[in-house]
Amino acid sequence: MPKSSRGIWNGSLSFGLVNVPVSLVSSVRDLGVHFTQIHEKDGAPIDTRRFCSKEDKEVPYEQIVAGYELKKGKWVTLTDEDFEAVEPRKTRTIDIEAFVPAEQVDPIYFDHPYFLVPAGGEGGARAYRLLVRVMKDSDRLALGRFVLRTKEYLAAVHVRDDALALTTMLFHDEVRPTKGIEKAGGKTHAPSKKAVDNAVALIEELTTDWKPSRYKDRHRERLLDIIDRKRKGRTIEAPEPQEEPEPVPDLMAALEESLASARKKSRSNGRSRSRGGGGKKKSRAKAKS
Repeated sequence: MPKSSRGIWNGSLSFGLVNVPVSLVSSVRDLGVHFTQIHEKDGAPIDTRRFCSKEDKEVPYEQIVAGYELKKGKWVTLTDEDFEAVEPRKTRTIDIEAFVPAEQVDPIYFDHPYFLVPAGGEGGARAYRLLVRVMKDSDRLALGRFVLRTKEYLAAVHVRDDALALTTMLFHDEVRPTKGIEKAGGKTHAPSKKAVDNAVALIEELTTDWKPSRYKDRHRERLLDIIDRKRKGRTIEAPEPQEEPEPVPDLMAALEESLASARKKSRSNGRSRSRGGGGKKKSRAKAKS
């Protein structure tokens, strides 16, 4: 369970007459490589200032207001008092409205992940462990709302590694509907049975158990390597651009060649079909349950 000396948010998770004291902590860490814009001549950081596009002069922060454009050049301005009028009522509870089967929630609605850690001493810890046990056994997501800073969020609470995880969610009208998105379709695009069978076989051959540690941020690794080489005074040369792949002229031939290559790679890596198949059956059974 993650440890944190100070939570982002402190309160309680509430449903019915039950209140579980919790503290919200981040479940991700920023490993991105960050840069600061500096003046190449003297190495001084670049300062960002606000200028009026009409008068071409710097504007003090206290003279800047928020504007909503109704139409070109027509604005409605809002003050701090206007924003305070629409702020949600600040509470210290995550109000659970419903429990839903986990498999029914489309991952596209998930936004940002956090952990909920127990608070409130030994009594709070007991209530926390009970909720973890019940939610884990029932395979449910708890859907609720809470206020973080000045915004009310919809959130999903679920169990991860015997801890409660909270993920803020998008509202339904924030997710773009698929209607209107151009898709290939029609009878002329219907694949043959052999093409479908080969594609399914290729997917099965490439199927394995999910291991997050397999997937590295290669861009970050290359960037850090370049920084280290620059630090040592080495010359950096950009690689030749790769050619874009051509459209597949013969889909069936491409599928068959890909399938043969995947099977050859599996054999060379010592991965047996029976072992891979067992993992797949286990995953499917778990998903079904």
